[in-house]
Amino acid sequence: MNSRDAHVEGPDLAALAGLLADSTRAGFCLALLDGRAWTAIELARHVGVAASTATEHLNLLVTGGLLAQERQGRHRYVRLADPATAELIETLGSMAPRRAAPPHSLPAVNRSRALARARTCYDHLAGALGVAITTAMTDRGLLDWEQGLTLTGNGTAWLDELGITLPPNKRRLPVRSCLDWTERRPHLAGTVSAAVCRHAFDSGWITRIGTSRAVALTDTGWRAFRDHLGLSDDWSVTDPRS
Repeated sequence: MNSRDAHVEGPDLAALAGLLADSTRAGFCLALLDGRAWTAIELARHVGVAASTATEHLNLLVTGGLLAQERQGRHRYVRLADPATAELIETLGSMAPRRAAPPHSLPAVNRSRALARARTCYDHLAGALGVAITTAMTDRGLLDWEQGLTLTGNGTAWLDELGITLPPNKRRLPVRSCLDWTERRPHLAGTVSAAVCRHAFDSGWITRIGTSRAVALTDTGWRAFRDHLGLSDDWSVTDPRS
């Protein structure tokens, strides 16, 4: 019997890897890291394939459990299945080789720089801004890395001062380290980070740049992060675990 045909119990890692082994499907998953629901036509335009081709790939991703779908009238929308899936995609992105922007493509370079500076990773902040926030929270004693990442009592009080209430979610950790694929350093994930990101949007601290995952700090946001976390203009931060 050929060893390749032998049945091995346990997770089918090869099947999961196969879903992401196609550049079109991988491109869809990366685009959906913005946390929003997209239509097949929108995703098709984003990666440059025909709508029929996009539908075939999306069906595989939905069947494979990486995407969830919902219908509104004639339209089908898809999103990443859950936060754990988003964190998986972000982690794999941090390990994958980087592709250079097309030569002489200034828009592509600008988009890449904007994403690296500040972006959403599903429902939390990433990029240089996300890492800077994580470091500032660590420096102020709001996070503790000594025996696994935890939110301290001061961290809970800080959230209360901002009026941030954590939703009950027993399936998701309050704080989790997520390796940032552009900074190659950890940013904060989990329900705490998602709540901070949502509060930043609702309070007008950050705003989306176009339709991409990139975000920009508003003037209000600059003042808020400075006042609440001591964040400066310099986002060249050290590893929060050091």
